[in-house]
Amino acid sequence: MSLAQSAIPEVRPERGIEIDARRAIVAGAIALALFTIVFWDWLSKQVRYSLSHPSDWGHTLLIPFIGGWFVWMRREALRKSEVRPAWSGLALVILGLVGYAICSLGPAALQHHNIRGVAVGMTLFGLVLLVTGWRWMRWLWFPLAYVIVFGQYVSERFISVVTYRLQDISAKGAYLLLSLFGLDVDLTGNVLTVFDAGKPHLLNVAEACSGMRMLVAFLALGVAMAYVSLPTIWQRVALVLMGVPVAVFVNVLRVATLGVLTLVNPEFAAGEFHHFIGLLWLVPAFLLYLLVLWILSNLVVTDTQEAAHAG
Repeated sequence: MSLAQSAIPEVRPERGIEIDARRAIVAGAIALALFTIVFWDWLSKQVRYSLSHPSDWGHTLLIPFIGGWFVWMRREALRKSEVRPAWSGLALVILGLVGYAICSLGPAALQHHNIRGVAVGMTLFGLVLLVTGWRWMRWLWFPLAYVIVFGQYVSERFISVVTYRLQDISAKGAYLLLSLFGLDVDLTGNVLTVFDAGKPHLLNVAEACSGMRMLVAFLALGVAMAYVSLPTIWQRVALVLMGVPVAVFVNVLRVATLGVLTLVNPEFAAGEFHHFIGLLWLVPAFLLYLLVLWILSNLVVTDTQEAAHAG
């Protein structure tokens, strides 16, 4: 052995258990089945609530699929990475299970959907880490965090903290818009009164739409679009932040639309038709957000784009 060879330190393999990707998939499927069984109460409640409030929280049903798409985008990097289970994930699983048990069986103040959701997310993160290891977690942490944060509805207890301010903005914005179009309208608190030949038609903005739920949906959409479409950090942050004014503006249009429809039938401002109007306005809102994305993506010309134009 030469002196140069003896100077090279011996590389020892990392401690842990190496398994191939096929066995990791089998182990992951088993872990997912156990996860579903343990947290069935929370998962079923989440799905039922989202289905019963489609215009507010229907987007949460799509979040797991978007998270799966993020993982699919990184499939080549995952294929080249070694699967090495990390036993540190077991600690997170235990903490998550204990936290979920306390929230489900403990004091009434802790029996809360979003508090239990933290425990569910901790357990999910721990399971993935336990099965795949830290090397895969380099690519999986963002899809997991995305699903955990945006894949659940926010309860009224938490959402009411900022709801009132959004109600106020929506009510005043709709009042100005309806007045601009020449309608006889009055605003008292968060209640719009639209007059038709002197006959008042009331629209309670608190009941119609606060805008908070649309805002959460747009934040989820903004994070997904920024992650996929924009190369720089500032562009991604800008797109996510722009979800706030876009959601508020579209919600003003939504409330104004309901105000006009009360002249046709006061029942249009509530019930299933109200939810339908909310879903309908998501289409132009999405197109407006795509416009914001196009503007941000064209503010910076990358080296690749310059080379393409030069060629």
